[in-house]
Amino acid sequence: MKLTDPFVRRPVLAIVVSLALLVLGLRAGLSLPVQQFPRTENAIITVSTAYFGADPQTMAGFVTTPLETAIAQVDGIDYMTSSSRSGISTITANLRLNWDSARALTEIDTKVNSVRNQLPPDTQQPVVSVSIGQTIDAMYIAFDSAVMAPNQITDYLTRVVQPQLQAVPGVQTAELIGAKNFALRAWLDPERLAAFGLTAADVAQALTANDYITGLGTTKGQMVQVTLNASTNLRSVAQFRDLIVKQVNGAVVRLQDVAIVVLGADDYDSQAAFDGRSAVYVGIKVAPRGNLLAVVSGVRKIFPNLQQRLPHDLSAAIVYDSTQFVQSSIDEVAWTLVEALLIVAVVVFLFLGSLRSTFVPVIAIPLSLVGTFAMMAVLGFSINLLTLLALVLAIGLVVDDAIIVVENVNRHMSEGMPPLEASLKAGRDLGGPIVAMTATLIAVYLPIGMQGGLTGALFTEFAFTLAGAVTISGVVALTLSPMLCSRMLRPRTSTAARPDWEGRFAGAVDRLFDALRRVYLKLLGASLNTLGVTAIAAALVLVSIYVLYRGLPNELAPAEDQGVIIASSTPAPNATLQQRLLY
Repeated sequence: MKLTDPFVRRPVLAIVVSLALLVLGLRAGLSLPVQQFPRTENAIITVSTAYFGADPQTMAGFVTTPLETAIAQVDGIDYMTSSSRSGISTITANLRLNWDSARALTEIDTKVNSVRNQLPPDTQQPVVSVSIGQTIDAMYIAFDSAVMAPNQITDYLTRVVQPQLQAVPGVQTAELIGAKNFALRAWLDPERLAAFGLTAADVAQALTANDYITGLGTTKGQMVQVTLNASTNLRSVAQFRDLIVKQVNGAVVRLQDVAIVVLGADDYDSQAAFDGRSAVYVGIKVAPRGNLLAVVSGVRKIFPNLQQRLPHDLSAAIVYDSTQFVQSSIDEVAWTLVEALLIVAVVVFLFLGSLRSTFVPVIAIPLSLVGTFAMMAVLGFSINLLTLLALVLAIGLVVDDAIIVVENVNRHMSEGMPPLEASLKAGRDLGGPIVAMTATLIAVYLPIGMQGGLTGALFTEFAFTLAGAVTISGVVALTLSPMLCSRMLRPRTSTAARPDWEGRFAGAVDRLFDALRRVYLKLLGASLNTLGVTAIAAALVLVSIYVLYRGLPNELAPAEDQGVIIASSTPAPNATLQQRLLY
């Protein structure tokens, strides 16, 4: 095959092809997203329904069950879980791997609306939300104060901090955890209600009738138009306290006569703390296609400015950052990549015994790896632990093509051919084998990326990245490597271009390998003279493969220490917050 002839005779053409791979690979490598693992869409859809005042049994029977029955009819649901607490029903639908979350969200919302009329009349509209990826946020920021109440912290975060964090590119949402929104609370006194002949329903009716917002419209004259406003809602705690609940024979019963009215929070069933003080957390969720490291880096960039603008009695601290583990893992793999490059270069030099011969495969390795980034960008992959692992494994594969070209050129030059003719002859000899070897390796690794389930979703990028690296190395071996050999290699008989130390080193390497060859021949002869022993040893090895495989534990990925402990517990339905805090 004369595939390599045009590139050997026209060095500029080979250089242009290599530069194109280099430029495209570098451009793609700088734009690829960085993640811990390949992107998988494991969406979770949550349906939350409020029916204030209902006990857990009522919530389970009249709210959770009808909604669960309807939601279960939607396609794409892997499994469902539900919980019914006092006044709150929560249904969680875990979708199948990589199922279209937008489609499932629409179908679930339709099913929920179809049974809306079966729920109790006072039930609030169910809230349907979707989250994609990990249930743990990428970063948690704690805001605590010894002076400010949780509802004051929440109000400040909602108005000032949350909008700035959600404006960071790649942030899907900055959710408040442990938030206590301002709410007017009327704590009723049963004895006073009984004394005035009132019930809680009477108070609720009075609040509904006297606190609402309405629009009156406009009035128009010939020259002037005026918008009419009516102040029909209560705006302060004092106004709520003076709200008239009942009138009996001219006597007025106000809300403050039967209740303690305060401006409190909308939730008293949960509490968040940091270092023993009440706090509110902000969790940063990264968009599905966002770059985890870039998003968290953007949040860290604006965090000092947020700290400077905080009130003097409010402090903030980053308590969890998932990118620390991800970055350290990627750094370890990247360093392993550099180590592999260095080791391969040293081994090639030791075997070839020539700096000129070593230069050719050493150039081919990084060029093949960088060119792989372009293929990864086309396929929509990311830089993650598995694709980096594929690049590490690919080093031993991509170097083979260049080495066999160099060895074959050296063989022809040792037979008396000049470098150019030796490179042309070597390229013709190896054109077909290189294509066949590349196709064989691709056929070996591609089936890994065609598996189903979670394993297939994780290892698809691994398999195609490895196959892409092999493909790029085949292109480099057919274009750049023969051309470099024709311009750089010198016959071993030529001493003008070979330093003395290199000649002595090559001679020492040759003597060492001659000694190893003699030892190997002795061992091979002993093995062939005792075929029975060799066959038994081979049979034992083959049998032990199955035994050892069955005895090894199975897991998708090894457990790693990420430097954080996250625990959760489910309290008894009748347990109060104070009871849980005691333990």
